Amino acid sequence: MFRRYRKTLPEERRILLDRYQIVDVAGKAVGVGSVGTRCAVVLLLADKDDDPLLLQFKEAHPSVLESYAGKSRYKNHGERVVTGQRMLQAASDVFLGWTSDGSGRDYYFRQLCDMKMKLDLSKMSKADWFEYVEICGRTLARAQARAGDSARIAGYLGASDKFDATLAKFATRYADQAEQDHAALHKAIRSGRVKSY
Repeated sequence: MFRRYRKTLPEERRILLDRYQIVDVAGKAVGVGSVGTRCAVVLLLADKDDDPLLLQFKEAHPSVLESYAGKSRYKNHGERVVTGQRMLQAASDVFLGWTSDGSGRDYYFRQLCDMKMKLDLSKMSKADWFEYVEICGRTLARAQARAGDSARIAGYLGASDKFDATLAKFATRYADQAEQDHAALHKAIRSGRVKSY
């Protein structure tokens, strides 16, 4: 399985990976979005014990969009995930690759490096909040622009501002619904119907 993964990397990355040897593999408890998938962490060491590399491999299932858009052109669902990440991300993980096991399950590999950042939005000033929202919007727009056919999208949207207005209307309704849901949750907690920890 690891040898098949290695072959999906460009040569210069295989050279880097070949400096390491697998020392141990351990199962990993996954987050909510990955429930029901197999996931594990691989510990690799180079010649020195103080030069570890942690890789994670995760099972890749068929896309939920297949029932609407048809089967993926990729035979390996891990390859589909990796290709999508490479298209969307300005700089993706150098060890991003895919493989399959002997039982017909597909996987993708990446470095185990949790770079998620959590900001305390409640302590942001109004100016900081608007800057944060703008950065999120630009990041999302950049990712979509890298992956989409800009000429086709522009032709579909046309010259009017209908799409912009529709998107703004949806966002406002979504925010209103989130506020209603949050208020309902607080009410349920106060009444004792829902336990809060």
